[in-house]
Amino acid sequence: MLALVLFLWYNTIMEYKSSCNVVYSCKYHVVWCPKYRRKVLVGEIADRLRQLLVSTAEEVQAEVIEREVMPDHVHLLIEVNPQFGIHKAIKHIKGRTSFLLREEFPSLKSRLPCLWTNSYFVSTVGGAPLSAVKRYIEQQEVYKRPKK
Repeated sequence: MLALVLFLWYNTIMEYKSSCNVVYSCKYHVVWCPKYRRKVLVGEIADRLRQLLVSTAEEVQAEVIEREVMPDHVHLLIEVNPQFGIHKAIKHIKGRTSFLLREEFPSLKSRLPCLWTNSYFVSTVGGAPLSAVKRYIEQQEVYKRPKK
């Protein structure tokens, strides 16, 4: 009984999540790019990708806290169950979004051999306040690079 009371208290105060046998708070900042850093994530493609990021993350029991789609890269603040793992989650999200976007927007098939690069950046969010990372991702639109 005491364990349950402590769990509920920590869960309310510290915003922890739980599954059958683990209590966790595993938040990651993830960034990845389209192949050749092409600026293809615009207009309807970007809007659809925003929707797909949330729905695809839910398929692996992950929660998208914040997301920003830039023309040539994606920022994602995501919480993932440690039993599933960040690598599996991102692999699933990138694979599924690539498949669905290329089916819905044939122009992506003609411009790119595959939508995403194989690599991505991931960092835990434990060192910085969550609000600072959220603000950084929300403000990405402000920090667009100048055109060459």
